[in-house]
Amino acid sequence: MRATAALRRVPWWEVAWLAGVWVLLWGDVSIGNVLAGVAIGVAVTVGLRMAPIQFHGHVRPLALVALIGRFLLDLVRASFEVAAIALRPGYTPRGAVIGVQLRSHSDLYLTLTAELCSLVPGSLVVEAHRLTGTLYVHVLDVAWSGGVEAARRQVLDQEERVLRALASDDELTAAGLGRQRPGGTGPGDTGSPRTGVPG
Repeated sequence: MRATAALRRVPWWEVAWLAGVWVLLWGDVSIGNVLAGVAIGVAVTVGLRMAPIQFHGHVRPLALVALIGRFLLDLVRASFEVAAIALRPGYTPRGAVIGVQLRSHSDLYLTLTAELCSLVPGSLVVEAHRLTGTLYVHVLDVAWSGGVEAARRQVLDQEERVLRALASDDELTAAGLGRQRPGGTGPGDTGSPRTGVPG
């Protein structure tokens, strides 16, 4: 009975996914690799079980489209900008690590913001403090990004787009963001164009 109950608690779809990744990493589909992947998957999902992240938000389709669209735009633009920096003769970029205090302390929104920032070339989250809601972001070239404050603003704008796409009305209010059109940038935006490596 106990063995049956324990087997029911195993998230088998996660185990299967981890086993698939293990087999792909080895590059050899064999019984030994599959069994090893399943064993590691069970050990990871059961022995290193993490607390689930609670989602109390509300998915807004238009804001979600705006979030994805802006991310893809930033991805393309930043790729060209990083390439220009790399190919510029004799130019040495001046990088910096900046701390950005996010509006929300939700683990989910902090993680999404950090991942989106890191996926855009030219910026990389090197540390995240979940208790304080602070991200430490490495910027490839501060001057190219328009300065430290501009780089910090880009991270906050990224967080705002995440919140407007997924957060509940109460979470938006707690973050100091009022209801706004999906493409908006918030009360503090001056409407000035952004330059440099997106964050």
